[in-house]
Amino acid sequence: MLIDSHVNLHAPQFDADREAVIERARAAGVGLMVTICDRVSHFEAVHAIAMANEDIYATVGTHPHEAKEDPDLSPQALVRLAERPEVVGIGETGLDFHYDLSPRPMQIAVFRAHIEAARRTGLPLIVHTREADAVMAEILEDEWGKGAFRLLMHCYTSGAELARRVAALGAYFSVSGIATFKAAEEVRAVIADMPADRIIVETDCPYLAPVPMRGRRNEPAYLPHVLAALAAVRGWSIAEAEARTEAAFFDLFDRIPRP
Repeated sequence: MLIDSHVNLHAPQFDADREAVIERARAAGVGLMVTICDRVSHFEAVHAIAMANEDIYATVGTHPHEAKEDPDLSPQALVRLAERPEVVGIGETGLDFHYDLSPRPMQIAVFRAHIEAARRTGLPLIVHTREADAVMAEILEDEWGKGAFRLLMHCYTSGAELARRVAALGAYFSVSGIATFKAAEEVRAVIADMPADRIIVETDCPYLAPVPMRGRRNEPAYLPHVLAALAAVRGWSIAEAEARTEAAFFDLFDRIPRP
């Protein structure tokens, strides 16, 4: 089964043809999707998509860009929403020091609230990180010392040192269309060294369309191109890459019944 672990189906880019996008994904062999909450204020829209489709699940969280929207976000608020049916993850959350669309202290505080919610619920924490490797590693290691939680480094494009440190915490990693980009040699080098049993795939649609679709609006139907790139980097057949990423996905997202 192909599984797109990170889609943004509530995004306005899909307003005109959302159902057609979902149908194209199914036709391309995508058997499951996880649609991601980018801010708690969007949760109802995200959750409605999951509730309307048996093969789509949802998360709850606030992206670091949007931390300023809810700077006092509490773990309790996230835990309460995570109790809804079809919610399988906490996030997308994390740190983004490239754009700094929310102040860094605010990003950190909101990120820590998500970590505590992941710890309390047992759901995987879906982490975005950009140009924040040292701070990210320090926070995750500090929080791990307070109690274990499950961790997914989504669309991983950060450095090898952060990857090593979070892998020691049991982190999973998701590979996106960036792995197909010509200039992404450093990303592919890190992918080659990721724990083989803790890699999954995603499109992050509508963003980051893989080659040969680059420049278009991304869709989950393009996931086979991401899987092929992962297979090439790891030296796996397509069938092996599909089997490995499926097994890793269900190990991590264990609220979702295995088929």
